[in-house]
Amino acid sequence: MDGLVQLQKQLVDYTASLFHEGFLDDQFNQLQQLQDESNPDFVVEVVTLFFEDAERLLNELTKTLGQPSTDFKKLDAHVHQLKGSSSSIGAHRVHRICISFRNSCEEQNVEGCLKNLQQVTHEYSLVKSKLETLFRMEQQILAAGG
Repeated sequence: MDGLVQLQKQLVDYTASLFHEGFLDDQFNQLQQLQDESNPDFVVEVVTLFFEDAERLLNELTKTLGQPSTDFKKLDAHVHQLKGSSSSIGAHRVHRICISFRNSCEEQNVEGCLKNLQQVTHEYSLVKSKLETLFRMEQQILAAGG
């Protein structure tokens, strides 16, 4: 049982660090509150849908910015979707960069858009890795009888 308590403490500390470092915001807490015994995988399912959506949108953004002439309306529409989906799961740093990205779209600033694409891709991969770690820790606790 001591190992279980240690795992639970590690999970609490790790989760707190994700909020402290700005990876997640209160929306993630609200998402967790929607999970219950009738739907124990709710958060993992919603976040997995976010991962799929974000990867599709990042590919679309890369493709759109790779065109000889940039379609800023199309670019902005993709960034807007990514901003909304990152906000809905509480991916704070991704959401914040999307705001800057949309400003670059509005200004039709290709260099700014490229810089924001690089940043949002980086932040997305970080939050994805951190959430996958969080979910693995939760699975370890369940496997240990928690």
